[in-house]
Amino acid sequence: MHFYQIGAIVGLTTAAFVAIAPIQANAANYQIQSGVTSVAEDHEEILRSLGLNLTDMNNTAETIPNEFAFGFNIASDTNFTFSDVGGFSQPSGTIKHTGTITFNNQLTVGNFSVGFAATRAINNASGFFLEDTVSLNTILFDLSAPGTLNFDGKNLTLANVQLLFSPEFANILGNSSLTGEFAGTAQIDAKVAAVSEPTNTIALTALSMIFLGIKYKKKSNR
Repeated sequence: MHFYQIGAIVGLTTAAFVAIAPIQANAANYQIQSGVTSVAEDHEEILRSLGLNLTDMNNTAETIPNEFAFGFNIASDTNFTFSDVGGFSQPSGTIKHTGTITFNNQLTVGNFSVGFAATRAINNASGFFLEDTVSLNTILFDLSAPGTLNFDGKNLTLANVQLLFSPEFANILGNSSLTGEFAGTAQIDAKVAAVSEPTNTIALTALSMIFLGIKYKKKSNR
């Protein structure tokens, strides 16, 4: 075998590995499948101090951590994905929930959706937010970054998340000074699954390998 042929094979192997590497890196993408978001008792106490007394709960989670007052099951049609690069990054989609709560026998909110918008990352807010989809249809709370994040590839826990009054909810309550103020503590416990590589990326990788194979064949036929 000629030296240039050996070099071509080594070059092909290295280049092919680089072409395949994105598949391995992108395999670190995950989607939330199920779980529960729990809210601590301090949240109920703060809302009570503002005249919002919890009077009813419907279809809320039955199993929650001991130190929490109530929780909401993550809905099956949740489409929230993230990457484990850097621990927790590239969030996309929403975490949908089922369950409603009623205050003062009048105001019912729930089926909450947790989403992300980089423009909301102001002061202590992380960019994540919690939105009511039942009656007010507005963002109620911005979320802080979790105090603790645990992820093992199958289970994700975002603990010690602070709920912060959103400007939208503060205006509904008639007190804009509440914006950004602490409104309680929450925790997300979710089951996750790896997301398969997007088709277009696989196709691009395959084309790259075909191109490299053709290039190697031409060199070998010289």
